[in-house]
Parts: sequence; structure tokens; C-alpha cells
Amino acid sequence: MSARLTASFWVQAYLTRLRLADIPAFVVARGDATAGAVLVKLSTLDGQACAFHRSFDLTSGARVWAPLIEGPERDVDAAIARQRSFDPDLWVIEIEDRAGRSLLDEPGLSE
Repeated sequence: MSARLTASFWVQAYLTRLRLADIPAFVVARGDATAGAVLVKLSTLDGQACAFHRSFDLTSGARVWAPLIEGPERDVDAAIARQRSFDPDLWVIEIEDRAGRSLLDEPGLSE
């Protein structure tokens, strides 16, 4: 039986990983500390962005980070605002990285 991490603990661990890689990131919306879902917005500082959410890989059943929306940053921000309007427990982390690094593909971040 595996224990599920709280949202707050996961967010703090993720922010630490980003900080250690010198990738600026900020919590722009705090959700439920225990069970809130998490969205990660990656801004490449050129007017473009992508928002990722946790999903399930349909072939393996594994949890993965998948793009929710990508394109002009204003469109991504509008989509995030819509998500927050019907899920007030949603966490939103914003990353600013010209190289487009999010570290979401690293081991341990999909659990």
C-alpha cells in the first residue's frame, strides 16, 4: 500500500527541485493543503506558455503530466482562471524559464 503525498508537501518538494536547478517558480494560487489538484504553468517569457495537469496514461495506467493548454500566455492564463473558477482547491505553480524546463519528466514527480 503506497501512501499518497499531500498536495502541500508535493508542491514544496517540487519548488525545492526547481530552486536547486535555478529555475524560478512561484505559487500563484494555493489550493487545498491535503488533496488539492496541481496545475503547473510554464512561461517561456516570449509570450508563450503551457499549463500541465496530472493525468493517467491510458495504455499503462501510470500518472503522467500532460499539457492542458499551450499557446499565447493570455490564453493559458484564461484557461487556468476557468479551472480555478470551478475548482477552488486547485494549486497553480508558475515557472518562468526561457529554456522551457519544468522537470516534470523527472522520476518521482508524477506520484
